Amino acid sequence: MNLRFVEAFYWVATLKSVSRAAEKLFITQSAMSARVAALEDELGALLLDRRDKTFRLTVAGSRFLVHAQKLLELQRTAKAEVGSELAPEMTVRLGAIESVLHSWLIPWVEALRQQYPSLELELTVETTPVLIDQMRRGVLDIAFAALPASGDGIRTSTFPTMEMCFVGNRTIHARRKYSLEEIAAFDLLTFQRGSQPHVGLLDLLRSKRIQPRKVHTISSISAMLQLVHGGFGVATLPKAAVERLSETRHIRPLVCTSALLPLPIHVSYRLDPVALTAEQLLAGAADYAGKKSSYRKNR
Repeated sequence: MNLRFVEAFYWVATLKSVSRAAEKLFITQSAMSARVAALEDELGALLLDRRDKTFRLTVAGSRFLVHAQKLLELQRTAKAEVGSELAPEMTVRLGAIESVLHSWLIPWVEALRQQYPSLELELTVETTPVLIDQMRRGVLDIAFAALPASGDGIRTSTFPTMEMCFVGNRTIHARRKYSLEEIAAFDLLTFQRGSQPHVGLLDLLRSKRIQPRKVHTISSISAMLQLVHGGFGVATLPKAAVERLSETRHIRPLVCTSALLPLPIHVSYRLDPVALTAEQLLAGAADYAGKKSSYRKNR
């Protein structure tokens, strides 16, 4: 039995789409369809119900999916035990929000490179809604976002939250401590509308019955930092990111009498029966997330 055909069927069944499975395996849709058809010919049974546009496995397809996963896992185990001592090349499609990128993601990736020299990384930096959609479609193997993804074959785990703080220009915002009323007198910059930082900021202001001067929503940390650097206003950002980036920017975290809600971080990932599992790659990642505040000092 050709295991490439088994792998093709496994991803079509898991992602519920021939096109998504083809994107996952970096082949054309026609090649993917041909592999599944060849497997059906070998088994003597239809695995996919092609009567309409709604994706469905046949009874035989549902039964064979269990065997397909076991076959692929056995292949991976056999290669690991009797294969070459050289680590196989592997590609990991990783997605992360900017808050994670600018705090602890880079040192963790550097550690992965040391542990897995053959690792080839495809990194996507996007907003949480985009990352969740890409996880569901099978475009990503691992995603760090403010919300967990859901769907067949997706597992999630909670990571340490990220402390948020107000950030100002070193010259303009030089006081030791600010009240929330004083900060709200400046233009405020936060993440995109509807995001946890945006909603949390508005809820905090409403709870104190404070009407802000202006609240601007910006999806890019780099853009926010440039605006703060130029004196445009005060931003809400992860403290770990501010500590790392303040060395090259004229910015500083501001002490405020009212604290911002921390930013939740979730990791979503798919288990791959063929390649190194996401759980192996993620082992120790939470340690980097928990030690994010000390990274800048140890460089």
